[in-house]
Amino acid sequence: MTRLSPRTALRRTGSGLAAAGLLAAGSLALGAPAQAADPVLTLGGPAATALHPFPEDGSPRSSSLTLTVDDPAQDGSGYEGEVTYTVDLGGIAGIADVSVAEDTGADCRITGATAVCRDQGVHPGSVADFDLTAAEGSAEGATGTVTVTGAADGVTFTPFSTEVTVGGPDLVMKRLPFEQTLEPGDVQPAPITFANEGTTAADGVLLTLVYSRGLEIPERYANCEYSDGAGQRPPGGFAWSTALCSVEGAYEPGAVYTLAVPLSVEATERAYLDTFVYRIAEDSASQRSAQRAGAPFTRGTGPELALKKVTASARGADLDPRDNQQEADFRTENTADFVATGGRRTGSVGETVTAEVGFRNEGPAWIGHLRSGEPVAAVDFTVPEGAEVTGKPASCKGVTATGAYREQQLGAPRYVCDTAMAVRDGAETGLPFALRITEVVPDATGAVTVRNTRLAAPGLPFDPEPANNTAQLVLNPAKASGDTGGTSHGTTGTSGSTGGDTPGSTSGTSGSPGASSTSGSTGSHLSAGPASAPTGGGLASTGSVALTASVAAAMALVAGGVLYVTTRRRVGRG
Repeated sequence: MTRLSPRTALRRTGSGLAAAGLLAAGSLALGAPAQAADPVLTLGGPAATALHPFPEDGSPRSSSLTLTVDDPAQDGSGYEGEVTYTVDLGGIAGIADVSVAEDTGADCRITGATAVCRDQGVHPGSVADFDLTAAEGSAEGATGTVTVTGAADGVTFTPFSTEVTVGGPDLVMKRLPFEQTLEPGDVQPAPITFANEGTTAADGVLLTLVYSRGLEIPERYANCEYSDGAGQRPPGGFAWSTALCSVEGAYEPGAVYTLAVPLSVEATERAYLDTFVYRIAEDSASQRSAQRAGAPFTRGTGPELALKKVTASARGADLDPRDNQQEADFRTENTADFVATGGRRTGSVGETVTAEVGFRNEGPAWIGHLRSGEPVAAVDFTVPEGAEVTGKPASCKGVTATGAYREQQLGAPRYVCDTAMAVRDGAETGLPFALRITEVVPDATGAVTVRNTRLAAPGLPFDPEPANNTAQLVLNPAKASGDTGGTSHGTTGTSGSTGGDTPGSTSGTSGSPGASSTSGSTGSHLSAGPASAPTGGGLASTGSVALTASVAAAMALVAGGVLYVTTRRRVGRG
């Protein structure tokens, strides 16, 4: 029996971005895969789970324990048969009381000191969720072990064990009073401040700072590592910069700490809509490894970042990781010039030419809708007379000449193509269309317009030069001089009309920080097959205020049990 709740849905959406390494939420303790002929799946979960001590008055506070499964082979095959997970709770008898979370993914039953969870199919991600509270009479510092094993026909599972401890540190990040309406060049101090509201000291802390393309931290501290996101290609087509700062010391319960010298957050010339995430956790090698997530980091060469105690009052897992993080959104008064691109093509009757239309962002700002995940813009393409579309990018929807819904996607007179949720400054988007020449019409002209996704309000609010938002695609031009898009003969047959229905507007420049959309047909394939039916004439909805799935993981790295599932939530199940 599989259930899906809002909490489960959030965890599942978080998996893609955390796996891309934007901000891994916590360490996972995973056993090494066994050598076996059967597929080997690895069970895992948090390295440790801390419990609030049993209160003198009132009900005990619960902590989450999420168990996961991973496929080290990463072949994506999964397993579709019946599977059973057995959780041995005997090691925490008298230490913790356990119940099945309401939104757990599997059908779980607890009998005595054993929990048995049954499910259909196995795909990398979480497999079961439990709520744990300190048992009445349990002593602070008491520790026990939970062990989970798995069984399925033709599959080998490596077992997993995690420690459960009563008490621990509880690091709470304080929200900073940032000015959130900025201009390029504005620099604000960020006096990062946190408290330990737990029962034991934190043995060293790890400060994690994640910021989008328009922001910068000018300082480069010697005890911090920095990554500009090069090589990362998370969903949405952009990358985050990350700073990981390790600060040694014992951070006592009941005390508040702040930076000895505030660091700076600068709105660069690229800034427009940006986000700054700041997080505190107890430092450890596994925590640092999880936050790096394989991205390249460079150590700073400046002075060390230091903390000082503001008020006074054994290492362990954080009692409530959900309050370890804060984030701030900034809007910078800036512009981005989107320039439509067209071109010229020639062909004879019966020939198929590939014509690329699109736009480029001449900056200075990058544009990204991080919160809503909506497309930044739309490319509106009118097909020239005497041509029929036989292949199109997946991001493009065929509509009628007036922009209304059209069921048949190929052969439409007009196409509306949503861009990605982020467009990097300097990026160029190319959308290749396969056009079969049905009649040679000299100077047949089709319009290419980059506009707002709402046809009723086509202007781009950030673009100061609307005159260059429209270009032309000319077929069989009478004169080839002045051709800026290149004049070329097409090929016979259905050139360019094979391959997957892959969006042409989301291919990024490999290895470029903040890559969003790039020029040309790299990663852009045409589809000659049927496409999914558009809604509303293929225009994007613009009313959503919900977090996009990919960014939700970076923005909402709520911890405890939820924290760990953001890294390994199953993605293959509905």
